[in-house]
Amino acid sequence: MDLLTSSLLCLLFTWLLLQAFNSFRNGRKSSQSKLPPGPWPKPIIGNLFDLGDKPHRSLAKFAQIHGPVMSLKLGSILTIVVSSETTAKEILQKQDLTFCNRTIVDAVRASQHYEVGLPWIPVSPLWRTLRKVCNTHIFASIKLDANEYLRRNKIQELIANVSESCLKGEAVNIGQAAFDTTVNLLSNTVFSMDLVDPNSSIAREFKKTVRGMMDEAGTPNLADFFPLLRKIDPQGVRRRMTVRYENLLNLFGNIFDERLQSRKSQDYTASNDVLDTLLHIIEDDIEELNKTHVMHLFLVLFVAGTDTTSSTLEWAMAELLQNPQVLLKAKKELNQAIEKGKPIKESDINHLPYLQAIIKETFRMHPVVPLLLPRRAGTDADLCGFKVPKGSQVLVNVWAIGRDPSIWENPNSFMPERFLGCEIDVKGRDFGLIPFGAGRRICPGLPLANRMLHLMLGSLINSFDWKLEGGISPNKINMEEKLAITVQMAEPLRAIPVLV
Repeated sequence: MDLLTSSLLCLLFTWLLLQAFNSFRNGRKSSQSKLPPGPWPKPIIGNLFDLGDKPHRSLAKFAQIHGPVMSLKLGSILTIVVSSETTAKEILQKQDLTFCNRTIVDAVRASQHYEVGLPWIPVSPLWRTLRKVCNTHIFASIKLDANEYLRRNKIQELIANVSESCLKGEAVNIGQAAFDTTVNLLSNTVFSMDLVDPNSSIAREFKKTVRGMMDEAGTPNLADFFPLLRKIDPQGVRRRMTVRYENLLNLFGNIFDERLQSRKSQDYTASNDVLDTLLHIIEDDIEELNKTHVMHLFLVLFVAGTDTTSSTLEWAMAELLQNPQVLLKAKKELNQAIEKGKPIKESDINHLPYLQAIIKETFRMHPVVPLLLPRRAGTDADLCGFKVPKGSQVLVNVWAIGRDPSIWENPNSFMPERFLGCEIDVKGRDFGLIPFGAGRRICPGLPLANRMLHLMLGSLINSFDWKLEGGISPNKINMEEKLAITVQMAEPLRAIPVLV
């Protein structure tokens, strides 16, 4: 018995010595290349429960304690979070090559979207081809100028639909109206057709599908935090996402096939829309592009473009209704530059600095993607004196940067005046305001989204006065957030239009 006890004690002592040696060795390594500070992780789950249902806000609070570069363990995934203008610039510009590729969330593995979807594929020949297609054939200024009349027609339809509600004294669901208009603005640019009828249930179903995809992609998924669980898809996120992906891919595929067949007809007249352009590229083998690439590109355009644009418009209207003095100044500018009651034209936007400032201030306070899609460190890197190990996930907290008091005076107040007379824009050059990201991964749809937002918002406030449904006072608007990948208003904004 004494021999057994002595042996056990000897083994225990040896184990303790080994642990002490490993701790000493690891301590020396960490002193040379230390991880950023952060909240203490719990066993197995790490900091998962520290994030809450609004992780952008929780992470901003942690940054006040631990600094603008911090580390967390989300399950088994080491995550580095940056929350300042300087650190964002380091990730998105100075070390862009190291951090340019993205972490693949399990939801986008559905339908192999991660293999061909532009936001997710690594920087590669395919990625460069798709970016070139976007920058040259879809979002180039010359292309957008050529089809301005399509957007003008859709704005006129929006105003006509709102006018009907006005005559009936009915409230307008601002987010839904913006979504319907955005879908058809996009579909006319891409397909020369309305994808949905704003007065039908199809529009609501399309929004439900798109929002469902954003919700699934943003749902905390055990498979993302514990990669060993990917094979079993424990929460069924990928299975549900597959159904939604296939619904849209089939819709776009049918439109693609019909157009391809029409082009074989002798009396076919080219529409010069995006689909015609891409079919021309495929048929003439100008780029290494095929139908699968195009279908998934359309998926990205419609899912990302519609939800983000309509949510931003809804937040902008909510802030204007909550701040009547700002709305009054915007109306005054519009009245001076454009005849009262008329929708604005794209050529008017440059002459409306206060309207531009309102959109920028909305981007600052309500970035609809508050945490940029997660990056992945391609190599070991140094960030502000801290170690970022290869393979770790990196998040940029755009929301925290937009509320940073060291950059913005009264950061929690809606003050468009802060942007008057300054050169700050959202094109990825000013890292205090990066709602579209920056660097090589900046959102390619920025030029179109910018035009659509100014057109819709300017037309809605120049054509109508607005009052809240049920006589709610402006300071009672529910400004609570609902987060998936994007941030929407928790309670849809409903307002009654009044003829000016």
